[in-house]
Amino acid sequence: MSNIALTVESINNLQPLDIVTNENVRSRFIQIWDTLWGAGSGEAAYERESFYFNNKLREDEKLQRATRFSIFTCFIDLAIAGLSLEPGTRALCYLQGRNACIGKDAAGKNVYEGRLNLTISGYGELVMRARAGQIRHADNPVLVYEEDTFSFGDMNGQKVVNYMCNFPHKTNHIIAAFLRITRSDGSVDYAVMLEEDWMRLQNYSLKNNQRWDNATRQYVGKANDLYTANNGGIDSGFLAAKLIKHAFKTYPKVRIGKGTELESAQDDNKQQEIDDFYGVSAPAEAPAMPADPNPPYGNQPDTSAGVVIDPAKVAVPEQGAAEDDGTF
Repeated sequence: MSNIALTVESINNLQPLDIVTNENVRSRFIQIWDTLWGAGSGEAAYERESFYFNNKLREDEKLQRATRFSIFTCFIDLAIAGLSLEPGTRALCYLQGRNACIGKDAAGKNVYEGRLNLTISGYGELVMRARAGQIRHADNPVLVYEEDTFSFGDMNGQKVVNYMCNFPHKTNHIIAAFLRITRSDGSVDYAVMLEEDWMRLQNYSLKNNQRWDNATRQYVGKANDLYTANNGGIDSGFLAAKLIKHAFKTYPKVRIGKGTELESAQDDNKQQEIDDFYGVSAPAEAPAMPADPNPPYGNQPDTSAGVVIDPAKVAVPEQGAAEDDGTF
């Protein structure tokens, strides 16, 4: 890659909303996009994604409190992933704030700083895995109701799902969900979630969202409302997004930036070494960035059900948790 004059100091001297419009940052983004996703496509991608990126920062001023360098890496990560921040019910990725511990103060208490993070949703991950040749396509998630006939298992090393939808669904009680994935070699894989699985996630959500209240001297908080939004049961779109998120936990990693994480692998700490993409010269005495940021906090955007990926049609997109913690 050609040299583009970028340093940590120059980035830190910029205002949060000026980072992605900086000419050197613009050139770096276009250069990476052209290199990875097709020459001549980077400029249009930059115009689109810089608009979505800064629009999100304006909408949520708390995100502007993140370090300048994390804002820069987050934007460059968009070019590395080749995805879009376009909002919607099937958003491919979104911005998320995190608190990262950077040391201790004189009193021995942890010191934190805010960092911006790019989180790739299950829908974005489907696009990336189809583009990487790991899968041919994934069918729409199927929700199984109490009245339906459903079983799954393993037959001669092959996952098998037997399902029959039995109308009417009088109880509206969802007991399972599954996703049919066609691998690149034509074999079929299934991801299955049972009610006990999302009940376990609901308990995690409750624990993650609880905070100590000094006034009442007890923990307060509750699990994500979407776990009980459907007459006391889980929201169907929320479940479909969870299913996609957990479907690829055992699949090979895909290339992502160091300021990016997949919803399906948020516990994975090590990613590919891609420092050359950023093209930033850090001062020799600059402290190392901690590799393991603290869990996110706040609410996250919901994504809805259903996506089919045809790798023959997958190109650079033209448009744009922890279980339920999130943005700052």
